[in-house]
Amino acid sequence: MASKPFDPTFKDLVESGPADWPVLAGQRRAPTTIIDADIATVSGAADKVLRVQADPPYLLHLEFQAGHDSVKLPRALHLRNALLEDRHELRVRSVAVLLRPEADSPTLTGERVQAFPGEEAYIIFRYRVIRVWQLSPATLLAGGVATLPLAPISAVTEAELPGIIEQMKIRLSRRPARAGMDKLWSATYILMGLRYSAALAQQLLRGVVSMEESVTYQAILAEGMAKGMAKGMAKGMAEGMAEGITQGAVAEARKMLLLIGGKRFGPPNPRTAKALERINDLQRLEELGERLESVGSWQELLDLPAQRRTRRNPPTS
Repeated sequence: MASKPFDPTFKDLVESGPADWPVLAGQRRAPTTIIDADIATVSGAADKVLRVQADPPYLLHLEFQAGHDSVKLPRALHLRNALLEDRHELRVRSVAVLLRPEADSPTLTGERVQAFPGEEAYIIFRYRVIRVWQLSPATLLAGGVATLPLAPISAVTEAELPGIIEQMKIRLSRRPARAGMDKLWSATYILMGLRYSAALAQQLLRGVVSMEESVTYQAILAEGMAKGMAKGMAKGMAEGMAEGITQGAVAEARKMLLLIGGKRFGPPNPRTAKALERINDLQRLEELGERLESVGSWQELLDLPAQRRTRRNPPTS
């Protein structure tokens, strides 16, 4: 799975309190465990998938979004939801967590409806959208510790921010042990960067945690620097990260096409495998994934012409 820029942050937050995330999604608290999302979905895999032992049990599929590419998110949520249900044979709740207004899109209505003109919809897929900047800070401050770092980027003004940080310090000071505290504060610092200046974040969090010693912070820096150095400039760092994410998503989408298609049609022949290998467009691979249920062969899926058998001429005397 190709890592997103904020993936280490949310990996730490989800692992620090899995049961806090169903509550954020409006569900009752229940015993919750993390499951492997990497083998269940396409397009770079789901961000995080949790198994919630409620009645009935279900999977909570979380997608964290900070960028401008949310237009295609409903289709990706739908596809991943279906594949997760098929893989684990459990109901799936899909939730898009938008971290800032720039990640919003008119397409994120909570429903994906597919219909032919003049006909009833043949697909109605519903998902939940959480716009973090609209959340009440009081709810987050009183909620689970794992979702606490979202409070500074919730419905607060910059003037209210110092008070929010102080309330977070009081809340976390009540914890019996400091295990995982650096991850929570470094996540807070990183998420504050979506909305506030680095200078303000450093000033408000001074003395709480050293960013230089934060594992999460260093993981994000290392990822950006590794790809950025290959480009040679600060601009190249952003381009390199985007390129790496896209390439990983393409590889994962192709892998899942082979896995799901192989179950339906059998292993692809060398010609089909080469045709798949030549497809480097993520949207095209996602479209092929959606068509799997409506076609009967690899050839039909890829619109390949029938392969002709060559006949050898008989030897001449």
